[in-house]
Amino acid sequence: MDVENEKCWQKSKKDSWRTTLLLAYQSLGVVYGDLSTSPLYVYRSTFAEDIQHSETNEEIFGVLSFVFWTLTLVPLCKYVFIVLRADDNGEGGTFALYSSICRHAKVSLLPNRQVADESLSTYKLEQLPDREYNSKVRMLLEKYKFLHTALLILVLLGTCMVIGDGVLTPVISVFSAVSGLELSMSKGHHEYAMIPITCFILVCLFALQHYGTHRVGFFFAPIVLVWLICISGLGLYNIIHWNPQVYQALSPYYMLKFFKKTKKQGWMSLGGILLCITGSEAMFADLGHFSYAAIQIAFTFLVYPALILAYMGQAAYLSKNHQNVDHISYYVSVPESLRWPVLAIAILASVVGSQAIISGTFSIINQSQSLGCFPRVKVVHTSDKIHGQIYIPEINWILMILCIAVTIGFRDIKHMGNASGLAVMAVMLVTTCLTSLVIILCWHKPPIIALCFLLFFGSIELLYFSASLVKFREGAWLPILLALFLVTVMFVWHYATIKKYEYDLHNKVSLEWLLALGPTLGICRVPGIGLVFTDLTSGIPANFSRFVTNLPAFHRVLVFVCVKSVPVPFVPPAERYLVGRVGPASLRAYRCIVRYGYRDVHQDVDSFESDLVKRLADFIHYDWCRSQMSTDRGNS
Repeated sequence: MDVENEKCWQKSKKDSWRTTLLLAYQSLGVVYGDLSTSPLYVYRSTFAEDIQHSETNEEIFGVLSFVFWTLTLVPLCKYVFIVLRADDNGEGGTFALYSSICRHAKVSLLPNRQVADESLSTYKLEQLPDREYNSKVRMLLEKYKFLHTALLILVLLGTCMVIGDGVLTPVISVFSAVSGLELSMSKGHHEYAMIPITCFILVCLFALQHYGTHRVGFFFAPIVLVWLICISGLGLYNIIHWNPQVYQALSPYYMLKFFKKTKKQGWMSLGGILLCITGSEAMFADLGHFSYAAIQIAFTFLVYPALILAYMGQAAYLSKNHQNVDHISYYVSVPESLRWPVLAIAILASVVGSQAIISGTFSIINQSQSLGCFPRVKVVHTSDKIHGQIYIPEINWILMILCIAVTIGFRDIKHMGNASGLAVMAVMLVTTCLTSLVIILCWHKPPIIALCFLLFFGSIELLYFSASLVKFREGAWLPILLALFLVTVMFVWHYATIKKYEYDLHNKVSLEWLLALGPTLGICRVPGIGLVFTDLTSGIPANFSRFVTNLPAFHRVLVFVCVKSVPVPFVPPAERYLVGRVGPASLRAYRCIVRYGYRDVHQDVDSFESDLVKRLADFIHYDWCRSQMSTDRGNS
């Protein structure tokens, strides 16, 4: 028996690794598409206006050094090794961090909270000794109501910037890939062809979304894999063929030389350099689609080395070829005989790159509406097997229209890069701030550790953010405008939701009023089950009293149904329903509280009603058995 158990354990471990590697492969097509296509436009955006490539190579080597250390510190150190560990039951994203904070400190603005919610299996809290400094931070947050509102606005701002990035990333990825046609076409033909081709590809991309992340991931993953092999191979070729000493530029010393020579213009060019980490946030936002181990393996062992080789290869080529000083593009470093195949793969990879942020946008909008911060939209669950893979039709088509409008409106990589860079850095700053709170409140670490995390990564991101902000008139205004509009909509919606609940709570009817209803008052009970929906978890809603006043009849079985959200990613089906009796058994009135997490997709009407009636029947049977047992004990 022990031998059989050992074999079963080994087989389970083998299957687990196989599943992890399969998810790592699939994540290439969903998570890393955007990040892997950044070499197409980073150098071009950086050298677009602020600085020029010179014979001394100080600029190109300085930019390479910045790219290397930015990729190492932000995606690798910050996200892969720290932020991904701040998951909420396997889920990632801005709302996952907010949810974790709300469970460890009473800062949530969600109405109808109950003590019973804390007994959910997914409402896990680490039972660690609460140190004095942790208690002080928590008490400070809980004491001041304005801090609750400020925290929510910070979360909404990060959410809106992710949605803004969902508009900008597809545009810059596809546009930069299609720009490779300029080396094979005349300038006149190229200008007229670029916009229509980009728009056509974007339309096709959004038309594919209804197939779901699962199918799209398997279809796109081979493309990203081929693209990563392609850019790393070309990078290695350029290093060996043009400048094997380019590795020396990885030293931070070249960053100092870069700033010493370029001064203010060098600082402004950081708005282009930061584009090398676009898509990093998708690793965290799409965590629920895959797993921590899968995303970590894919980035550390494949994506990161391939990107470093690609950037080094481009720098090696440009360091020995100064004739293209006015036309720095990824494609100039590609051997002429390979340009067409590379162009084809790049266009396909850019389409995949857009997928990462689109998936993240769907996820974060679903979370927003679950927590009462976004108007209701239809959410389609695209996979029966994998939790969290969704598609939102209305948002999909709105994103497509906005992407086409941005493509036609901006028409050049510089403005697109400025807009995308500001959105990316704003999201990262929000994530850094929230993770700092998670370190104190959820991980129970000393505040000095959280402060070091905040100052170290926050200062890097603020440096890049400031460089993007000065480009306000040159494209950076767009994500700010989108964010202001969306934050206003989301905050007003949340405020109205809270006020509606407070009104219902203030005007609820007592149980005595319900018990007083009867034939003497002209009230009759009709056959069937009546469902009265309300946000209240106790008391009788005022809308029911108005209903009975106007139509003096209600069903023999009356059920007050409250559908509410709880600050957890998902609620197990067995724990979703809380059923209780309202008044004596003879009244046949019940209350059913239906709980959903922010990642849960609400059931369709038929299955919801079937489940509710089944749970109600189970409770009535249990209640009857309990009353019978009480009667028997009384008689004995």
